Amino acid sequence: MKLPRKKLTASVPSFAMGDIGFLLLIFFVILARAQDDSHVRWQPAKLKEVEMVASPLASVTIDTGFKNYLDGKEISTNALPAALSQILGDTPSGKRYVFLKVHKEAKAIHFEPIIAAISEAGGDLVHILEPEQPLSSQ
Repeated sequence: MKLPRKKLTASVPSFAMGDIGFLLLIFFVILARAQDDSHVRWQPAKLKEVEMVASPLASVTIDTGFKNYLDGKEISTNALPAALSQILGDTPSGKRYVFLKVHKEAKAIHFEPIIAAISEAGGDLVHILEPEQPLSSQ
């Protein structure tokens, strides 16, 4: 005698979809960078003692070609104070951090106008440096 077989169906549990979507959303938000300046090429200057600072509101970079970038977008020195003022907004003094990343071969003629522009916008300048590596004795 033949017994009738039940057809089994495989389905994805729909109650877990909300959790999975939420976890994916968190994953991509954490990985997203608000200030993408990874395409800007520069080498920081070195210093013996480097101090850490809180996260910046803006980042100004002078690259190997001595071009200026604000948060990864090329900008002229003349337009920098207004753009920084807009970014800094009403943030209280002492928390208006602006990172300044200067290529190690840049001369004062390149970075002094940038420092003046950050000061004019009321930013708290933080110069980004790398710690010096101790010389190995051979």
